[in-house]
Amino acid sequence: MRLQGKTAIIVGAGQQPGSTIGNGRAMALLFAREGADVLCVDRDLARAEETVAMIAAEGGKAGALAADVAKSGAGDAIVAAAKARFAGGRIDILVNNVGIGGRDGPAHKIEEADFDRTMTVNLKGTWTTIKAVIPVMREQGGGAIVNISSLASIAGGIQVAYEVSKAAVNRLTTSVAQSNGRYRIRCNAILPGLMDTPMAVAGIARAAGRDEEAVRAERDARVPLGGKMGTAWDTAYAALFLASDEAKFITGVLLPVDGGMSARIG
Repeated sequence: MRLQGKTAIIVGAGQQPGSTIGNGRAMALLFAREGADVLCVDRDLARAEETVAMIAAEGGKAGALAADVAKSGAGDAIVAAAKARFAGGRIDILVNNVGIGGRDGPAHKIEEADFDRTMTVNLKGTWTTIKAVIPVMREQGGGAIVNISSLASIAGGIQVAYEVSKAAVNRLTTSVAQSNGRYRIRCNAILPGLMDTPMAVAGIARAAGRDEEAVRAERDARVPLGGKMGTAWDTAYAALFLASDEAKFITGVLLPVDGGMSARIG
């Protein structure tokens, strides 16, 4: 019960179809198991409601909300819905699990519209929810924000829009941490490496017309720690720690959860 009595918004709490679990759903389930009342936000309401049903089946507390962070006013609407749901309008935790890929490439190949769309969702979508929640957290005397970035923010070379958008999320994280520390608002980011999630494995397999198990084996072989990808639960437990009072003296951190892949850099 590390989040007993706390309230949490998880943006991106649904997931794409697949045989494994995604980061957002894993975080929502784990936070609820640890005692939080969770508002599960997703652009696909049915997916958010499925997550809520899973939480309810375990005896947890959760609600669903449809919102597309790429649209103007979405951040304000999410925070308003959370204030209406949670007792006293308190919002203890915000998790931004937003990110799209696809239609990407090196700088000389990607189309402008695709670059703009990725930046709008991955960076602007994260900023809008943070912008909306900060006044609430300042007024109540604190809170925890966890952004899901990516190892691609510091490595890569073939997905310029995704890489640049997540690098910007890193700087957004440290900027928010620096400007809100005096208000006891903590802001940290997780940088997942290769993860066995529906978006990563099944999504890549579908897009490339490849066998899912072949994609999984190829990705496993690239991971230094045990030759196997992480799972959404690895991301979720890192987020749980950063959102909890156990991390009350930690802010502005960019935490790799990557099986040692980032240790190769440099």
